[in-house]
Amino acid sequence: MTDHGHGYLHRKDDYLKRLRRVEGQARGLQRMVEEETYCIDILTQVSAMTKALQAVSLGLLEEHMQHCVVNAARVGDDEAREKVAEAVEAIARLVRS
Repeated sequence: MTDHGHGYLHRKDDYLKRLRRVEGQARGLQRMVEEETYCIDILTQVSAMTKALQAVSLGLLEEHMQHCVVNAARVGDDEAREKVAEAVEAIARLVRS
């Protein structure tokens, strides 16, 4: 297969911004535990961080489907099957998490 680059590259800055925000949330959670913040408040922030990571995951999955899977389908059956299998495995991991 000809490498066309990763499908998410046109939104790379957006993903990096989101991931930096998640990184800040993780530091905030550490600080909350260090300061012995009320457990429900910590759990609320964990939920917010989880949702932020899910948004990144879903965006990347969509990019994979629209770019990598579609390009593989153009190349041929074996390549397409491989990319679809990768997507199915990624979806399964997301559902289990």
